Amino acid sequence: MSIQPQGEEMRKAVKWISEERKFGPEKDVKNLVEKACIKFDLPPKDAEFLARFVRENKD
Repeated sequence: MSIQPQGEEMRKAVKWISEERKFGPEKDVKNLVEKACIKFDLPPKDAEFLARFVRENKD
């Protein structure tokens, strides 16, 4: 069972990071998370969740 991110902007951010990693697997995850937070206007709490979520779900 996997945890699904809550909120439309969070789902968009996860999808965006997933797409970025698909076409550029060498991209720095921390940098992608920072860009996603800015792009989707995520608050700090969501930014922390997003970083943890991306690290734990590398696929």
